[in-house]
Amino acid sequence: MNKITLLIFFITTPMIAQAKENPLFGKNLDNSIYFYTAQGTGSGTLLKLIAPNIWDLNRMTVFMLQYSQPTTFFRLPARQSLHFVQNVAYGSETGLSFNALGISIDASVFDRNGYYIGFGLGPYMRNNRDRWVDSRLVFGEKFFIGKSLSDRWSAEFFTIHFSNGNFTDKNSGFNFAGFSIGYSF
Repeated sequence: MNKITLLIFFITTPMIAQAKENPLFGKNLDNSIYFYTAQGTGSGTLLKLIAPNIWDLNRMTVFMLQYSQPTTFFRLPARQSLHFVQNVAYGSETGLSFNALGISIDASVFDRNGYYIGFGLGPYMRNNRDRWVDSRLVFGEKFFIGKSLSDRWSAEFFTIHFSNGNFTDKNSGFNFAGFSIGYSF
């Protein structure tokens, strides 16, 4: 039954969610830059994207710079983005720091009165392997809730998970939760 419900959701959401304006950008603006900062919420499951009760804060902080342009994803308003990522691990987590370059597509599934909710997915290439993920290629899955502050400015709360989809034996994954600020131009 759950599979049928999920299938119906993914088929019908694009039909209901068509927006006249892309909530991820200001009116008639085609570029944006976002700055993200987040705290590590532990290694492990993708479920940590939406389940704060299983977060275990760890000694990692991630910083991301994102450049985006508007697009659509199955008729949903979306953005295609280029990311520069720096994870800084300290204390007992030393050795888990990495830099990464990635691309993603983020789609908004709900928007009303300047608020929006969405998800994103994309591949990232890291500069090293470590004891949590034994590959340089990882995939980033993101969930976000945002607010348009004006035509040019927006803010988001987000969670992101980096892992390699279990194509190597070591794949604990990285999880983060934090905030971002965006400027559209």
